[in-house]
Amino acid sequence: AHVREMKECTGKAGTIGYCLGGMLAYLMAARSDADCSVSYYGVGIENLLEEAGNIKKQLLMHIAEKDKFVPVAAQQKILSALNKHKNIEIHVYPGVDHAFAREGGQHYDKEAARQANARTADFLATHLARRKS
Repeated sequence: AHVREMKECTGKAGTIGYCLGGMLAYLMAARSDADCSVSYYGVGIENLLEEAGNIKKQLLMHIAEKDKFVPVAAQQKILSALNKHKNIEIHVYPGVDHAFAREGGQHYDKEAARQANARTADFLATHLARRKS
């Protein structure tokens, strides 16, 4: 609410999270009035899929195909449950591991990070634009 009132703000506010924060961004989409949310390689989401019915605003998810913290079985559970949700956009990045977008990190992948970050920038520009009067 505070951010929405700032003169620099469009009147909308979103959330972004990485790893555990990615799971929290998913929960913000389900439990808060955030205008949009972005989850990068969120952990534990497969245990919170019942929350998806509460997601009324847009959620963008980035999943690392080779994520050691979100194994293939968990990814399949997430994709099966969320792929058809009208407010959720999911991208899986082939061949990359957890934290692929953390510049300087052990698993940093420049191309996957560029693609995910470009998608995020476009998503935020679309969903956090000024409200029409």
